[in-house]
Amino acid sequence: MTKIAFLGLGVMGGPMAGHLQKAGFDVTVYNRTASKADAWAAEYGGSAAATPREAAAGAEFVMACVGNDDDLRSVCLGADGAFAGMGAQAVFVDHTTVSAKVTQELHTAAGDAGNYFIDAPISGGQAGAENGALSIMCGGDEDAFKRALPVMEVYSKICRRIGDSGAGQMTKMCNQIAIAGLVQGLSEALHFAQKAGLDGRAVVEVISQGAAGSWQMANRYETMLDDHFDHGFAVDWMRKDLGICLDTANEIDASLPVTALVDQFYHDVQKLGGGRWDTSSLIKRLQAMG
Repeated sequence: MTKIAFLGLGVMGGPMAGHLQKAGFDVTVYNRTASKADAWAAEYGGSAAATPREAAAGAEFVMACVGNDDDLRSVCLGADGAFAGMGAQAVFVDHTTVSAKVTQELHTAAGDAGNYFIDAPISGGQAGAENGALSIMCGGDEDAFKRALPVMEVYSKICRRIGDSGAGQMTKMCNQIAIAGLVQGLSEALHFAQKAGLDGRAVVEVISQGAAGSWQMANRYETMLDDHFDHGFAVDWMRKDLGICLDTANEIDASLPVTALVDQFYHDVQKLGGGRWDTSSLIKRLQAMG
């Protein structure tokens, strides 16, 4: 039975690790809040470890889904980090959305220790994690990716290697850039419909079948019209991701005017108290403006 460590049991990581245990892998989990790891083990039947190093000991694959660059460094490096516990030729798969800079740093550190590092950020939200239907975009060594692919396929609907180390994170940036513009456009359309006295649901029923249709429209328009914003990825996390996109754009001389504008709109949402609202809450900013 293949031994796997999973580090980070948030709204994404918990279900992902659960799918692996249900699929017959021997999963040991670690979470910064130990009670979450204990609860996960009680629910799914796997094991909980006190440190990333203990979780990674003897594992062929170590998967991580944490919060940001610093969180990722903390579970990888140091005396209690996963790299200190991984055996030779083990593969570390990072599902966190982080900067390409920390990805390159940890890719080098893993290689120096005789291991492999795959950057594999995910898209699909909490529902995608719970349903095992995530999109995974990967960067890193091709042979290591092929080894890890059967593991990632357990909780994904598509998993592709885009290129060398960092390519997965760059692709996730493309994903977030595209989402930012789509959500703002959908927010403006629904706000316009409301101001015009139209039935928003009837409007979407028609326009979603044409060129305006999108995942955001199909999955978020009803909750937006109902003023419910606790469905999925939070504004605080989106701003973290867009900050990575904008910093990287400066480094590679890419122009992202719409992304920069929408990032500021999300800042306005935060000032409305919506940091934990989901990303479709951009419409709240428009409604607050009158």
